Amino acid sequence: MRVLIDYRPALRNRTGVGEYTHQLVKALLGSHPPSSADGVELTAFSSSWKDRLDTREIRAAQTIDRRVPVSVLNFAWHRLEWPPIEMMTGRDYDVTHSLHPLLLPSRCAAQVVTIHDLHFLAHPERTRAEIRRDYPALVREHAHRAARIVVPSRFTAGEVERQLGVPAERIAVCPPGAPAWTPRAIPPPDGYILFFSTIEPRKNVGGLLDAYERLIASGRQAPELVLAGRASDEAGPWLERLTHPPLAGRVRHIGYVDPSNRLELYSGARLLVMPSFDEGFGIPVLEAMTLGVPVVASNRGALPEVLGDAGPLVDPDEPAEMAGAIARLLEDNSYASACAAKGVLRAQQFNWTRTARLVHDAYRQAIDDRRDAGSRTR
Repeated sequence: MRVLIDYRPALRNRTGVGEYTHQLVKALLGSHPPSSADGVELTAFSSSWKDRLDTREIRAAQTIDRRVPVSVLNFAWHRLEWPPIEMMTGRDYDVTHSLHPLLLPSRCAAQVVTIHDLHFLAHPERTRAEIRRDYPALVREHAHRAARIVVPSRFTAGEVERQLGVPAERIAVCPPGAPAWTPRAIPPPDGYILFFSTIEPRKNVGGLLDAYERLIASGRQAPELVLAGRASDEAGPWLERLTHPPLAGRVRHIGYVDPSNRLELYSGARLLVMPSFDEGFGIPVLEAMTLGVPVVASNRGALPEVLGDAGPLVDPDEPAEMAGAIARLLEDNSYASACAAKGVLRAQQFNWTRTARLVHDAYRQAIDDRRDAGSRTR
């Protein structure tokens, strides 16, 4: 099975989509080596004017790296559906896999897309660049043309079925896997409250800051709040709040954290707060649970599906409720320990080998459907 994956989301500053892309490629290479009977001959495709593809962790894959700006290629692919990937690479494929909702142009391959969430449909004002320009206008048509749609959660599967009208049998739920981390023995007594995600409107950073201010106002000894993640263009007002009382000296933004440093980041946390208005999965919740870090998450999107009963779920529009959940995990050691233990067990249900198997099955089904469709038209 000759598969080409668009590796561009993992080129630099890997956030959720980039991490999913990178780990999926590694898992596919590990679970279906090219020598196996139904193996994947995997090509990782990249194109950028500045950033070059790093092959150190994906040496078993064939790689193609073109010096074409991302924005130029996206416009050509999204709006002109040209050039086909066969023209850009000089090779043919059985499957092309785009890790975002829009198809990768191909002459003959079965086309698979991943839809991580549909937040851009409900709130296009919270997006920018090609996502705002192209995704809302094109996603429905592309979803109906795709041979298979991969999603990270049952929640996102339901949204794709409901909002885009795609039949459930063409949607494959392929959750990400947990990192290979050993749960920590004990939490650090002087650890911080951690937020780990891009600083953008969907992540509800303002609501978290409101909740933290309530903790301070209540007289509790609240640990430092650490905001880890790249600041978006809209992050200015929240970062400005950090320079004024009561947050000055209590909240710290440390910016993007490289994957090699993420274990250390989680290890120093008393708890993680994921207050998002919407999530297609929520990888930081899974990463925190893997290590035994208690989690407070919002009750929106796929977060209840990921966290389960391993921690409190709160209304992201209610800072008082969020502050109360944080305070309980900080002050009730038995409760925090129970949440951490449940989280470790829950995280064990997610592994990248299973993800690779599910994605491989989706590829095979996409190829079979395309072959059957071709037979009917002859």
